[in-house]
Amino acid sequence: MPGKTEESRQTIKNSVGRAVLVAISVLLQVFWIVLLVMRLNQYYAYISLATSVLSFLVVLHICGNKINAAYKLSWIVLIQFMPILGLCLFLMFGKESSNAVMRRRFGRIDQQMPRYLPQDEATAARLDAENPGLGNQAHYLRNTAGFPVYGDTRVTFYGDTNEALEAQKAELRKAEHFIFMEYHAIEDSTAWRGLEEILAEKAAAGVDVRVFYDDMGSIGFISKPFARRLQAQGIQCRVFNPLVPVLNVFMNNRDHRKITVVDGQVGFTGGYNLADEYFNLTHPYGQWKDSGLRLEGSAVRSLTVIFLEMWNATQKVQEDPTPFLVPAAVPQGAGGYVIPYADSPLDTIATGEDVYLNILKNAKRYVYITTPYLIIDDEMQRELTLAARRGVDVRIITPGIPDKKTVFRVTRSYYADLATAGVRIFEYTPGFVHAKQFVADDEVATCGTINMDYRSLYLHFENGCWFSSCDAVAQVRRDFEELFPLCTEVTGQYAGKRERYVRGLNCILRLFGPLM
Repeated sequence: MPGKTEESRQTIKNSVGRAVLVAISVLLQVFWIVLLVMRLNQYYAYISLATSVLSFLVVLHICGNKINAAYKLSWIVLIQFMPILGLCLFLMFGKESSNAVMRRRFGRIDQQMPRYLPQDEATAARLDAENPGLGNQAHYLRNTAGFPVYGDTRVTFYGDTNEALEAQKAELRKAEHFIFMEYHAIEDSTAWRGLEEILAEKAAAGVDVRVFYDDMGSIGFISKPFARRLQAQGIQCRVFNPLVPVLNVFMNNRDHRKITVVDGQVGFTGGYNLADEYFNLTHPYGQWKDSGLRLEGSAVRSLTVIFLEMWNATQKVQEDPTPFLVPAAVPQGAGGYVIPYADSPLDTIATGEDVYLNILKNAKRYVYITTPYLIIDDEMQRELTLAARRGVDVRIITPGIPDKKTVFRVTRSYYADLATAGVRIFEYTPGFVHAKQFVADDEVATCGTINMDYRSLYLHFENGCWFSSCDAVAQVRRDFEELFPLCTEVTGQYAGKRERYVRGLNCILRLFGPLM
């Protein structure tokens, strides 16, 4: 709707009031616990001692965990600086056992994944023979993360989300058996209503239609009756990890995935949610830039399994995925190699980050990157700078208009070290770039939901798609070539020596960046 304004967007019913109530309730509980412990510490020396001992033990526990070193350091400093508050926050957001139920449930589901995602060995062997470097990257995803490489899938890249949305609608209209949709954020407005109309028609015709969204991601966009409305139209609807007003819940791990599957034949993924701003129907942060992929062929099987993994995780009785894992027709133009993959915060493997690192390690001529947030650990920073120092043209595009000002300050705090090492930094002048893309050497690319920040890399459920030796790689490269002229290169502003107070502020921001 071209004439729609940000003001009219605010009239859409949402659940912000519920979010505020949950936040107030949680803060009151934290405040009450902190106040109680502080009062007791004043009167009982052994309680004060117990608090100190507990803080020390928790720090030891954090040190022994198999988690990112910067993430550890942030918690350790917070607990040592403010022991009581730090402990409360850690027990609520950082303690692994708070995820024990979901961890066990996902563990049972993941044990079955190799059975549902077999590898065609001839395809893997062919890739190894053609390009050992890319073969190694596929080997990692196959043998470590459990996601096979496919050689009979056509990949279409969309640098314009409106084109992606129209293609998505066209495929939904063709559905005969099932439609699966999983998104971090859905807005009950123009873009979604066009999809809902199609989904309702298909559900009435007997198609198995399922919609799955994250409560936190959608809470500002939809109201509680939304799910009931879909159910009344025959659309199965589930909410992932609903916000509840109690401490020590599984609230810090969100479903950030974006997936649509139609009949197991066609799939869509990428960076865009189903909200108006992603299609530039509203402009809260200037021009929105995002991207997506369309898959046709056998690789859609992996997207189907990834969706059903999350769907099954919300129920005690596990549904057999087999009826949905139908053979996919090989489309005209299929070729190259495609690996849809997913990442989970409930295991010890940082799949999303490892895919990015493997692309950087293997790059020979160039690596171009878009990310809305740049809050990275030492390993990622080292690989970016090492690639630049060995002569690789490394370029990163970040937003020109931020959606979160504090996070943007943290993002900019990484510019100096990267720019000094030769990494070129660009800011997207027209607005907010939300696309999460890598492309390297005209050989390999990845597109999906995974930001270059700690939340995406370590705390959220994410998904992406790695692809090589197909036309879509060139399509991603062209998208970057069209983006660079719209950006302002800021490399020179940050490559020199920074003022001491700026360096000090950056140190503080980066210290607590992993917790943002």
